[in-house]
Amino acid sequence: MPWLRNEKVGIIGAGALGKAIAIHLSRCCIRCLICNSRDPTTLEAVVRAIGPTVQASTFEEAVAPEIVVIAVPWRQVPEILERMPNWEGRIIIDATHPPLSTNARAAEPGGAAASERIARLAPGAHVVMAFNTLPAEVLAQAPQDAGGRRVLFYSGDHARAKRKVAALIARLGFSAIDLGSLADGGRLQQSPGALAMLNLVQL
Repeated sequence: MPWLRNEKVGIIGAGALGKAIAIHLSRCCIRCLICNSRDPTTLEAVVRAIGPTVQASTFEEAVAPEIVVIAVPWRQVPEILERMPNWEGRIIIDATHPPLSTNARAAEPGGAAASERIARLAPGAHVVMAFNTLPAEVLAQAPQDAGGRRVLFYSGDHARAKRKVAALIARLGFSAIDLGSLADGGRLQQSPGALAMLNLVQL
């Protein structure tokens, strides 16, 4: 599934992670709406520094596109998701980094991965976990490294949503590797999973 030129992405969260993703979207001339918990005017300097395809927005504007990235501290996730009573088939990219204590419980038999919990909190959404296995400062770097492409893992339970996210990852110049379902792949992607914070390059 190719990435269409007229598509855009919403980003909830303008910290280091949200800005890293916005940088790559801007580099590839993909329109992006980014918001924080304050007024959009507080992000004017940030978006000017990133590029012209990135726009500071309200929460309502940022959740309007088909693909919305959640890039906020884990403690803020429930409150943010509750602001949308029905996500109406939108694709949520879960780029969060839950606390290790939360992830440790998820690693137990029968424990839910963080993205599975997000799916329960976001009725109507198709959740894909991605962009969360690299530290923000590494993610912000060029996807080409050491003669290859930096790897971004993704997992999810909806085939079409996963294809869209894989196409976006590839459009940004990264190597997209499918880890399967949220239950299986999600545990690998989040701490203490084997792939958490692992910087790999595919030659």
